[in-house]
Amino acid sequence: QVQLVESGGGLVQAGGSLRLSCTGSGRTINTLFMSWFRQAAGKERDYVAGFSRTIWKSPIYGESAKGRFTISRDDTKKTLYLQMNSLKPEDTAVYYCALSSTGGSTYDYWGQGTQVTVSS
Repeated sequence: QVQLVESGGGLVQAGGSLRLSCTGSGRTINTLFMSWFRQAAGKERDYVAGFSRTIWKSPIYGESAKGRFTISRDDTKKTLYLQMNSLKPEDTAVYYCALSSTGGSTYDYWGQGTQVTVSS
């Protein structure tokens, strides 16, 4: 059974930074098949960042993350990271990591989420 555990969320002022982590356990974890999503209260879940399936190991970002967030990974630790800089109040959400077993667009495993709150 795969388990994904996020950490690093919290309360930060606008303009500040946070680094999220997501560590996988339970089986072979390919961090290239992991992505970050977020869901703000009352809104749909949005894609934040992951890795391209066509350009190997190339990071890709959702529009809201471009230029401010950086995704990285450590296969030896089965851990995915999200460095978030220049945070804005609209970044407030629960951030989830997810894993696709096949590397496709369907995510089979999800973490419990970590709350990020950005105050103005």
